[in-house]
Amino acid sequence: MLKHLFRLFVILSIGMIAATAAAQRDDPIPLPQPIEPVCCWGVWTDPAWLKIDYQRVNVTIENQIAVTNVDMQFTNEGDGMAEGTFLFPLPREAAVDELLMYIDGQAIEAQILPADQARAIYDEIVRQFRDPALLEYVGQNAIQANVFPIPVGESRRIEFTYSQVLPVDNSLVHYVFPMNANTLSSRSIGQMSIDVSVRSSDPISNIYSPSHPIGVFRDEADETEFVAGWEALNFRDASDFSLYYGLANETISVNLLSYRESAGQDGFFMLMVQPPLTVPDDQIIPKDVIIVLDQSGSMWGEMWTQAVDATLYVLENLRPADRFNVVMFSSGVRQYARELLPAAQVEGAIEWVKGEEPGGGTNINEALLTAIDMVEGNRPTTILFLTDGLATSGITGTPDILANVSDAAPDNVRIFTFGLGYDVDTFLLDQLADTFRGTGAYVRPSERIDEAVSSLYNKISAPVLTDVALDFGEAFVELLHPHSLSDLFAGEQIIIAGRYREGIDDFTLRLTGEIDGETRRFVYDGLSLRDTAGGEAFIARLWATRHIGELLNTIRLQGEDPELVQSVIDLSVRYGIITPYTSFLIEEDDILTQQGRERAAQSFDGTSGGFTGEGAVDMAADISAMRSAPSSAPLPAMSEAMADDAEALFDLAEEQDGAFGGGDVHSVIQNPIANVNDKTFIRIDGVWTDTTFSPETMQTIEVSFLSDEYFDLLATHPQLGEYFAIADRVIVVFEGVAYEVID
Repeated sequence: MLKHLFRLFVILSIGMIAATAAAQRDDPIPLPQPIEPVCCWGVWTDPAWLKIDYQRVNVTIENQIAVTNVDMQFTNEGDGMAEGTFLFPLPREAAVDELLMYIDGQAIEAQILPADQARAIYDEIVRQFRDPALLEYVGQNAIQANVFPIPVGESRRIEFTYSQVLPVDNSLVHYVFPMNANTLSSRSIGQMSIDVSVRSSDPISNIYSPSHPIGVFRDEADETEFVAGWEALNFRDASDFSLYYGLANETISVNLLSYRESAGQDGFFMLMVQPPLTVPDDQIIPKDVIIVLDQSGSMWGEMWTQAVDATLYVLENLRPADRFNVVMFSSGVRQYARELLPAAQVEGAIEWVKGEEPGGGTNINEALLTAIDMVEGNRPTTILFLTDGLATSGITGTPDILANVSDAAPDNVRIFTFGLGYDVDTFLLDQLADTFRGTGAYVRPSERIDEAVSSLYNKISAPVLTDVALDFGEAFVELLHPHSLSDLFAGEQIIIAGRYREGIDDFTLRLTGEIDGETRRFVYDGLSLRDTAGGEAFIARLWATRHIGELLNTIRLQGEDPELVQSVIDLSVRYGIITPYTSFLIEEDDILTQQGRERAAQSFDGTSGGFTGEGAVDMAADISAMRSAPSSAPLPAMSEAMADDAEALFDLAEEQDGAFGGGDVHSVIQNPIANVNDKTFIRIDGVWTDTTFSPETMQTIEVSFLSDEYFDLLATHPQLGEYFAIADRVIVVFEGVAYEVID
């Protein structure tokens, strides 16, 4: 049974206390006495009776002292009284110095169970309810309190607070709220929210969550505080909430984290680079901005209105030292001015843009060359290229257009592309963005152009360092994503994921770039990469997501290569990352064999979708999201393009041997995967199987679920608890041995 990821346990006994039952007995039913967590009376009937209406977590962190307040409400939707004992495993190694607990506003007595006592309780509950959910929390303290009876149809509110000291490691402060693994029920939470307020005596640099898509608010006038938040409705599955923030130590701050699965394997690292949130105007590098706007007839209507609004937003937000021009193109090309103009003269351009209407063909080649011809000297030049179609006038061949632009463009040009609608040439747009160190965005018909353009422009409007390069010194690093940096912008954090060969205790990182043509150097001493096993496991999956994105992009743009396809499939299976090649959709019982992976590689052509149309746009957007994935959290639901590819594989497998026997492809994709720390498990014939297990070369050691041998193994290797917590049938490879829990 897949973990319902929520680290809260309400161990409730639900008894049917009915007056009719009492009337049929000569002896009265004894009133329930205060109960121990495992000595439950009554019958565990339907855990869904107890609905969790909401859970609201408010965290305040001041100079590394974190105070966490949890406020939640339960409603008994069943037919009988519910009561029992409340257990909440505390974060590992939490130094709790304050614990307050209230039920409906009344303070109640609660206690903190030491880890050994909590372990005994967890083991007994696992035995009694035949559910391994609590095994993950072996070695952790827990809060315990008696829970009053909850009458049918009534609600009760629980609130508790605990505090802890957060350590600083490599200038990073790390906070975790445990949310992981409640399989004692299938309950969801009606409304789940986490709000974190941080204040520090030192300036704060990087802010990063590897687990959740947080929103961050920072006052530009005060770099010592921020607020981060996340919320969800009908919440069920998620990993622990994890938040890092860095303490600034340079004008441009860097923080480094690393992970190594074992001492004999290459490691993974993540480097966060954070320029200052704001800089004085005289320290912002003056830039030139050229807007290249498609004015062809297909832009008519709402698309043109939004494109004009986007153009006006950029023009109205130029900085005083910037220069600009506007190029519009249809069958021919028109430009507002013959040369770049100072920002002070922008009003005339605004009125000119407002007076234009679309009409004609699409001459992309001439439009881009006209813009490039304006570029002067070494000033950073940003070209914002907006188009909704294929080239139909002038030079129309995509390779010819790319060659012409590459020959004409100097090194100081950055091209940011916006594909509007589904009739664009994704090959052309992606190659332009990659070659000229910009980014590409696709705006679907249901999305707003002006919002997409203004969002990007806000990020790149204040360059503080251009032509950035990193030198890792004695550290042997490789396969970096992104593989090269371009420019740094005020307030815009960059996250780099990569691999490294050997651990190193002390090395120097050098960051160089240019400001107004002068080279600037920043030196960071005392950095380290782990030599022993351990670290932050999410880094491996973050790197794998980005690397798969790069491989898929290469396949899409340059054609299939057997080695690239095999790499995609191997990484996909190892880290549970969905791709069009994913062999989960071929045969569940063959996923871990080489034969199954080869069949997956042969069943999908990553270049067959073409470069225009809805499917091509969706595929390009999906791959772009993987290449720049901000965290190891699951990406948003796959686009229709990937869903269609998966559907095709699903149909193929069903035709060949009935592998799935019907059902919705999305559930087939999403349900059989679980990520636990550094491991990925897939469900094969009802068994959650470690993807590092090879049925062709490994034999398993069988252990009966809930047997004495099972608990003895957990006592010897407590780390197995996190993996055994997935389900009652699991195969896990641990220290080179494959253990199989059988029912």
